[in-house]
Amino acid sequence: MTATTNMSTDHTRAAADAAHTHGGGTVPESSRADRRSSFDLADFPVPTGREEDWRFSPVDRLQRLFAGDLTGTGPVVTVETDDAVRVERVGRDDARLGQVGAPGDRISAAAWHSFGEAFVVTVPKNHVAERHTMLAVNGDDVTALAPAAQHVLVVAEELSESLVVLDHRGTAELAQTVEIDVRDGARLTLVSVQDWAEGGVHVANHRARIAKDGHLKHIVVTLNGDVVRVTPDVAFTGPGADVELLGVYYVDAGQHFEHRLFVDHAVPKAKSRATYKGALQGDGAHSVWVGDVLIRKEAEGTDTYELNRNLVLTEGARADSVPNLEIETGEIEGAGHASATGRFDDEQLFYLRSRGIPETEARRLVVRGFFAELINQIGVPLVQDRLMAAIEEELSRTMGAAS
Repeated sequence: MTATTNMSTDHTRAAADAAHTHGGGTVPESSRADRRSSFDLADFPVPTGREEDWRFSPVDRLQRLFAGDLTGTGPVVTVETDDAVRVERVGRDDARLGQVGAPGDRISAAAWHSFGEAFVVTVPKNHVAERHTMLAVNGDDVTALAPAAQHVLVVAEELSESLVVLDHRGTAELAQTVEIDVRDGARLTLVSVQDWAEGGVHVANHRARIAKDGHLKHIVVTLNGDVVRVTPDVAFTGPGADVELLGVYYVDAGQHFEHRLFVDHAVPKAKSRATYKGALQGDGAHSVWVGDVLIRKEAEGTDTYELNRNLVLTEGARADSVPNLEIETGEIEGAGHASATGRFDDEQLFYLRSRGIPETEARRLVVRGFFAELINQIGVPLVQDRLMAAIEEELSRTMGAAS
């Protein structure tokens, strides 16, 4: 079957300020098939901001994580779980660690080099979890004094069904690795919530491996922090595997939230869907979304689509959105992407105001409507309720102050 590609744009930006540039230009991008991965920190030079993977990132605010010696205490982790789900605290020499894949950048390699213990979450074969597993990651001023590394492995064994939530709060300077191993026929929903206090710096690499007929719903919710960068990497190892990547972010003045996805289709008949939506407000608010999908020549029957939408609420905020498709075979079900960044819809606001709705409330309704469809897609009441409450709090704080 011939590939079908629906592309509204390759790269959209909306900003009240001038176009973003880096002195000297960027390092040319090569094929994602040639992407470097290694457990050796020395294989990744300290980024300058000219590299393709770092050209949108505030590298000056990440220097302590680039250094590689991430030996701080780190946030405290509290666990709640289903009785049948095993949660272990293991040393870095545990043979299960590092099996999903190797780091793909400097900070991920530094995290691997530096962590002392890891949390391993195992959902047993055929088990259908009756409740979610929660890893609450809580930092404070003491644990944030020095940069730290953290490692989590989640294993969904064959034909299991489960929900795992990583909930990040407080303050921290954290490089984190999350390995996700979804085995034959397993169904796993993994949620990562970033709701840090002011000043939090969090760089996380989520590496997922999905086996035959396995399903992963991966949800990223980024609400607070100074610099947050989450990079989900997905690889398929068997036909019938599929992944759903959902993300929501709300960026305030001075915050940098970055989400970079890489989906590697290297087996036949796998499916991927990605939908990320974000709102931005305030001077210096900056979001980055990059969606890289590689369909290798052996991945016949692939079905993939990715979508990013950004709503810029004020002057001085800026969104960068870069969807990328690299296709090495025409024998696929379909492949497409769409990306758009815009401001409030004046016609929509006019319609609401003509019905007697005050402007501030009309703007709230527009933002709620922007997020509503995606929030309903999440399908996890625990996360949906938390997310809606956070958005309402943000709207009350900012739009209430403006009225």
